Amino acid sequence: MSEQRFTILVIEDDHQIRRVVQGYLEQAGHRVLAVADGETGLALALAEKPALIVLDLMLPGLDGWEITRRLRQSSDPAIANVYILMLTARVEEADRIVGFTVGADDYMVKPFSPRELAARVQAALRRLERLPSTVAAQVLTSDGLRLDPSYRMATLDGADLALTAVEFDLLHALMRQPGRPFTRDELLTIVQADNDAGAYERTIDVHIKNLRQKLGGAGRHSRFIETVHGVGYRFVG
Repeated sequence: MSEQRFTILVIEDDHQIRRVVQGYLEQAGHRVLAVADGETGLALALAEKPALIVLDLMLPGLDGWEITRRLRQSSDPAIANVYILMLTARVEEADRIVGFTVGADDYMVKPFSPRELAARVQAALRRLERLPSTVAAQVLTSDGLRLDPSYRMATLDGADLALTAVEFDLLHALMRQPGRPFTRDELLTIVQADNDAGAYERTIDVHIKNLRQKLGGAGRHSRFIETVHGVGYRFVG
């Protein structure tokens, strides 16, 4: 990985956690903006367009779920597609599923290891950094769907698609090999890069469900992504 310096936004109301996370990420060479409340965090995200946001769920004012919803609804791809790593003290699976449903890319439960968090951030940034150079010439099209990895942009019938980083990576992987069934484990490896801590198969199902909805269909036999019973998913555009 090159020594590119990314801007990372940390939105966390616990002073100690915020200070530690900021310190670890700054030590990795990044520019880190850290705030303690939801309104300030959302405003800073819109103004600074960070590459990645570390976002606490339980915040004064706007909570993490609402911040994520508003970011994903932005008409600016740089904001709508920002990588979001959620932090929370909630341990139930249902809460994690809700987080992914509203658009989170990754999820960590408190208490957590700052070193693991920094490693997850680095893995996510590596993906965002290397994808354009490795697939720059491979614009993929199918039945009105267009995916441009160089600019990490997707359109359907000429309209921009506001995909999260994980959704984009999943769609890219599936489109590159149309008709080939991918197992959930394979797709987890793609979206988690070299860091699969805490990954589980249902995460993929939630991301695929969200992706199908954005592509204008749902269910086992959607317009572009088909469920392969007992295996996983494949692209059928």
